[in-house]
Amino acid sequence: MPRTHAVIFDMDGVLVDSGAHHREAWIRLLTELGVAPPPGFWRHTIGRPSVEAVPLLLGAAIGPAEARRLANRKHAHYETLAAAGLPAVPGVIAFVDTLRARAVPLAVATSARRSDTVELLRPLGLLDRFEAIVTAEDVTRGKPDPEVYLLAAGRLGAPPDACLVFEDAVVGVLAARGAGMRVVGVSTTYGPDDLVGAGAESAIATFEGLSWPL
Repeated sequence: MPRTHAVIFDMDGVLVDSGAHHREAWIRLLTELGVAPPPGFWRHTIGRPSVEAVPLLLGAAIGPAEARRLANRKHAHYETLAAAGLPAVPGVIAFVDTLRARAVPLAVATSARRSDTVELLRPLGLLDRFEAIVTAEDVTRGKPDPEVYLLAAGRLGAPPDACLVFEDAVVGVLAARGAGMRVVGVSTTYGPDDLVGAGAESAIATFEGLSWPL
């Protein structure tokens, strides 16, 4: 395996501590529909584009137009909740700066929309710290498909097996491993055992005190 020379970050739960707002947005949508959130409902949504998560939460097949309508409604709830901004995952800004100081190529690969990505990263001063940002609009297949990570690596000019990914979601770990990349789990959403079981080589709780190389 080539020495790791590029790092790719998922956004939600890795750069930005946004899980609570996403959970509450889904709960509000399901409440509007008269649907009680099923046990463990959150795990069906993690790392997936909203339009793909809707039928999973409803437990029924629905047409593409209705899935988009409900995904947009969830998105509206999320925007309301996120209006006050969100904090960075502890230690991640310092870690990104450490990588930049060592001239490590950096990218973001997220299932979020580009507008959300900009709105979340800019207030934290993270938007301009990455050479490439790949969002939901850039791909045709969401995680666990590896497309988003392969595209990010391509934009960095890095071979997939020389990339290290930080991911908080099982579907994201599967996507990165499917792309042939190393993965470190960030246990803000799933437990360390879940992430390692999906293929992460290790898991961290936060980025505090993390140095480079790992």
